[in-house]
Amino acid sequence: MPKLPPRARALAATAVLLSTALAACGDGASDTADADEARPDQKLSWKDCPAPSAAEGGGGAPSPLPGGAAWQCATMKAPLDWQKPEGDTIGIALIRARASGAEDQRIGSLLFNFGGPGGSGVTTLPAFGADYAKLRTRYDLVSFDPRGVGRSDGVKCEDDEQLDTYFQQDATPDDEAERKEFLDNVKSFNKACDKNSGKVLPHVRTTDVARDMDLMRQVLGDEKLHYFGISYGTELGGVYAHLFPKNVGRAVFDAVVDPTESPEQGSLGQAKGFQLALDNFAKDCVSQEDDCPVGDTEDDVKARIAKLLKDLDAKPLPGLPPRRLTQTAATNGIVQALYSQDFWPYLTEGLSEAYDGEGRILMLLSDSMNGRNEDGEYSNLSAANVAINCADDKPRYTTADVEEKLPRFREASPLFGDYLAWGMLGCTDWAVPGQADHPDVSASGAAPVLVIGNTGDPATPYEGARKMVGALGEGVGVELTYKGQGHGAYDSKDKCVRGAVDGYLLDGTVPKSGTVCGPDKATGPSGT
Repeated sequence: MPKLPPRARALAATAVLLSTALAACGDGASDTADADEARPDQKLSWKDCPAPSAAEGGGGAPSPLPGGAAWQCATMKAPLDWQKPEGDTIGIALIRARASGAEDQRIGSLLFNFGGPGGSGVTTLPAFGADYAKLRTRYDLVSFDPRGVGRSDGVKCEDDEQLDTYFQQDATPDDEAERKEFLDNVKSFNKACDKNSGKVLPHVRTTDVARDMDLMRQVLGDEKLHYFGISYGTELGGVYAHLFPKNVGRAVFDAVVDPTESPEQGSLGQAKGFQLALDNFAKDCVSQEDDCPVGDTEDDVKARIAKLLKDLDAKPLPGLPPRRLTQTAATNGIVQALYSQDFWPYLTEGLSEAYDGEGRILMLLSDSMNGRNEDGEYSNLSAANVAINCADDKPRYTTADVEEKLPRFREASPLFGDYLAWGMLGCTDWAVPGQADHPDVSASGAAPVLVIGNTGDPATPYEGARKMVGALGEGVGVELTYKGQGHGAYDSKDKCVRGAVDGYLLDGTVPKSGTVCGPDKATGPSGT
């Protein structure tokens, strides 16, 4: 399982891994340099992009965009420690595609963060660049590997063989012996992170990345930061708006993290969100014209999944040799498939296969979530996810805390409650103290930010969008609701959502707050 639950992991980032897996360590960019290399007037050396490093997930160099436009990559120097700007620097890996329209129509750069935290923007943007073709008519599309991620001095913890073992462990311990083993594994992982990446661990907080983004804005030659944040990218965007409200340009937050929640509240919200997604999956399956192959009724679908997980706790199934499908791997696979309605057919197929005694598809889904490619190499997605979350989040939970809170988690989700509750121990014994109980995103005086909530979102539940609007402050957040399924709204290709986002980013037209989009009127919390 991930060291922490998949807090706001971007659908786009995981979809890259999923498509690679089902179809079947480069050097970091940081160094020590003269302080003047981190100045806003530094010149970026844009070149053809290399193939992604192992830490970024591997694979081939990005293919040209339709029409032949090439992707270009560069490295920006930023202070390793923003409190000591004259000290060592860290290299931040960037990627861009130049605007396709006339120069006199170009607005500037549009910076993307696809979430995680821990997702590589350098690999994700080109994988989905064609989806943003309309936005590229007036913007250079730009993304980056945040510090600690991928090519930007990616955090290193355990090696591939150790990670195979780590992700097979029992993440929902049932007795004292299993609890001790689970905690020992967490401590070993965290100790490896400190041993292999101790220099960078204190400097991967979201506030550090937000400062990198403002330097990026200046280096790219933009007066304002135009921004598209997805999932955790919305938290990052909110922190940026808090630190630099006057520098906010046109900004969109999609799949919104609730900035008012503690890690415990966020995990509990995810338990409810993934349970809602499972309920909707079951409802969809039994409503199809053909018989649902994984259950006769909605309750039967969920009961059979629960029985499968219970059986796997005692007896794993053959998976991808020599690894077997454990209870934890199967839970990871199910969670991964619930991120998008497009993944539901994989879930149906994987469950059907598991009921017949084979765990290959669910394990592929689990590998995708954990950043493991078909060659057995792991990206640093999960390591960076832990490092950033633990540097951000102040609370440190104990076994006693989890045991006390388990009843609430189980009430929120009989299937995922234990999994998400025990995941709160991911920062136990972390080497770096957390910064705050929750991020400050208050941004009085900032330009309007379009905030999009999806009523069927499992990872960043719908209510978070309204909380973000309130936390940004009066006159800043503009709320839009998408009544649909999956993690995020823009990638649903809903015409109403696309029209609102494109209209704001391209023409500056702010939609009316409270706008509702989407054909799915039957999902989401009551009162929406």
